[in-house]
Amino acid sequence: MKTPDQLVNDLIALAFAEDIGDGDHTTLCCIPADKKGRSRLLVKEEGILAGVDVARRVFAIFDPTLQMEVFIPDGVFVKPGDVAFVVEGKVQSLLQTERTMLNILQRMSGIATITHRYMERLEGLHTRVLDTRKTTPGMRILEKEAVRIGGGMNHRIGLFDMILLKDNHIDFAGGIEAAITRCHEYLATKGKDLKIEIEVRNLQELDEVLRVGGIDRIMLDNFTPELTREAVRRIAGRYETESSGGITLDTIRDYAECGVDYVSVGALTHSVKGLDLSFKAF
Repeated sequence: MKTPDQLVNDLIALAFAEDIGDGDHTTLCCIPADKKGRSRLLVKEEGILAGVDVARRVFAIFDPTLQMEVFIPDGVFVKPGDVAFVVEGKVQSLLQTERTMLNILQRMSGIATITHRYMERLEGLHTRVLDTRKTTPGMRILEKEAVRIGGGMNHRIGLFDMILLKDNHIDFAGGIEAAITRCHEYLATKGKDLKIEIEVRNLQELDEVLRVGGIDRIMLDNFTPELTREAVRRIAGRYETESSGGITLDTIRDYAECGVDYVSVGALTHSVKGLDLSFKAF
């Protein structure tokens, strides 16, 4: 299995391949190969900056001679007019790396910013915001890192690092008890030690999970705040709890005040607006 660093390097290589192809002919036709210059990352919108470390890798992979000076690191609140970093070197390299770098930095910063806003709604409560697997194919590592930079927590990276028994798994397996039993048999056979979470759709399914046991976390899927409060009362601290399903900035605190440990929000990554940034010569 590839490491996170290898996945990011693969993503950067693919981004260059699809953007540059057999050459950036606009740049190559009008910029001399030996011309040097500087560009700066200019912030044009308030938010949380994320992706500076990845930007450094983009420049280094394309042209190791580029020199980057960072003024604002990842995780810092920025405002219009701020300059996050300056890059100096071959102008051809500055122009050819601009779009790939900006695409990554703008998206990561947008994710970090919206995550921070969700976390602000939970001030004073123990509940934490979780991301999901609803990510851009190939960019999951970066998008989940952006959630972390924004103050949220990563749920699971993929299908390999946690067991999550969702409704379809339960239905295909023949019910809650069968799904949990088979899960433990599988983990024992494979010699794996993974946390087990199970999704419930109503209080009846919750009661069955509580009877069977053998799990670490219960996901309350599409529960109302009222049902969530009752579910948390029944669970009574025996297992971690997670609310999921269409929860927004306007409703997240209602769920958190019911006492759940986590709230998962797909909107952190599946429909986020990128932060407005630009990379300008000066």
